[in-house]
Amino acid sequence: MSTCSIKVDYENPQGLATAWARVSEEPSQERRRVLLAELEGLLAQRNAVLVAHYYVHPDLQDLAEKTGGLVSDSLEMARFGKQHPATTLVVAGVRFMGETAKILSPEKTVLMPEYEAECSLDLGCPGDAFHAFCDAHPDRTVVVYSNTSAAVKARADWVVTSGCAVAVVRHLHEQGQKILWAPDRHLGDYVAQETGADLLSWQGSCIVHDEFKAAELADLKTKMPRARVLVHPESPRSVLALADYVGSTRGILEAAGDPAVETFIVATDNGMFHKLRQTYPDKVFIEAPTAGSGATCKSCAHCPWMAMNGLENLRAILDSGTPEVTIDPALIDRARLPIERMLAFTQAGAPRATGLVPHLGAA
Repeated sequence: MSTCSIKVDYENPQGLATAWARVSEEPSQERRRVLLAELEGLLAQRNAVLVAHYYVHPDLQDLAEKTGGLVSDSLEMARFGKQHPATTLVVAGVRFMGETAKILSPEKTVLMPEYEAECSLDLGCPGDAFHAFCDAHPDRTVVVYSNTSAAVKARADWVVTSGCAVAVVRHLHEQGQKILWAPDRHLGDYVAQETGADLLSWQGSCIVHDEFKAAELADLKTKMPRARVLVHPESPRSVLALADYVGSTRGILEAAGDPAVETFIVATDNGMFHKLRQTYPDKVFIEAPTAGSGATCKSCAHCPWMAMNGLENLRAILDSGTPEVTIDPALIDRARLPIERMLAFTQAGAPRATGLVPHLGAA
């Protein structure tokens, strides 16, 4: 199968940097049929379970659910893997997701269809630079988003998801704590607005969500006044201000179930549309605009690294069993603490918003 490489620009502490992603040719229908049949057998032979993010190819999402795995957000993927009896976890997503699975299940073998699948938030927040940032602000409680490396998580006091970030930071703010936040500046800005916390943010961004455009979204809303807008909080403030609901991938899926609404404009990675359309086949889902007239779109609403996950490389990793996701055991022990702190907090009943709410009212 032929592949080509594409250049991906992202932000890091020195400014604009470049990484690469590979794009593979789609398999033929006959090859796809053969691969899917083989993969079911290989998963069973390896006592493996496949967990897939909402943003990866629909074939991988469907295969995960057909074989007893899961399609969800990154943390739920890792939590499901920890609780599942399989001895091998296969994580279809990007590298930090495989690392998070290994942190929570160090005794299990963790494989990824594409270990070189990156994330601009992870790449843009390298461990050494982040540790120096923390050292410069020792009076702040360190809260990091799950889209980070094991090394960054190991320096954190809390790891959060987009679904619980507001609740955790509000809790810390009520205790009088000042926050050091990383890495997504848009999510950090949103959390600060919602909580009133003193929040100092790392200046990273997601190359997908950073591309949504407020002016074009406002124009689309004018043309479709009955549609409701669902936005992931990694998007710019101007886009969030146009939302009827702001929330995580799982939150967006739940909000789309509003029986009073038939049409939704969705500002998140378009890989999410497969699950939205499966869950609500009678509803209409439209991509929020990522570029104005004459503009160039970096992501076109789909992560190029998520797109690296496919049936062919899943077949290869199950056949060979290498490379495994590996993390230094000492780092695992330290990185697990802030994740478990967040899990205990959310399991204790911290609120998480559901349904449509005006503008910035969602968590």
